[in-house]
Amino acid sequence: MGGIGMSEILLICFVVLILFGAKRIPEVARALGKASREFKDAKDGIIDEINREPAVKDSEKSQDKSKEEK
Repeated sequence: MGGIGMSEILLICFVVLILFGAKRIPEVARALGKASREFKDAKDGIIDEINREPAVKDSEKSQDKSKEEK
């Protein structure tokens, strides 16, 4: 049990070649790359939004405290 060995990778490549054909493999790879990039961009956007959330709450709390003091 462990990772994927060289023979498994070759078998997967052979099956992909048979299923999609040599002409479609670049199209499939391009689509996978685009999907991966879109997923990464969405993930980064969510992480940025989460990181901004505490800063917004902290600024609201400080504004509420300054209003209470007046």
